[in-house]
Amino acid sequence: MKEIEHLFKSLADKNRLRILGLLSKRKMCVCELAYCLGVTQPSVSRHLKRMKKVGLIQDEQDGFWTNYFIKCEDRKAKIIMEYLRKWLKEDKITVLDFRKLNKVNRTKLCCK
Repeated sequence: MKEIEHLFKSLADKNRLRILGLLSKRKMCVCELAYCLGVTQPSVSRHLKRMKKVGLIQDEQDGFWTNYFIKCEDRKAKIIMEYLRKWLKEDKITVLDFRKLNKVNRTKLCCK
């Protein structure tokens, strides 16, 4: 029961939901996520840490960048993410996030 509680608490934030929506499209680094959401990098990092702790996302090093991606090992998290992807596809804010995602260039954004 405790794991389920932590999972739902980690989903109870609009920016974390938006991050999951963006990560459902592709792997992303903190600066790309911050750009798409219009929030600070430390804020994004805190959200990512929380989601990683409950097993919704993972990260990998890619040279200069740390890429974050959805990889749910837990069966409950997988089921929730399947539905969440469907719901977020139809959300107006998420659609705008996806448009920004198409314009993001990490080499220009992260190497300032």
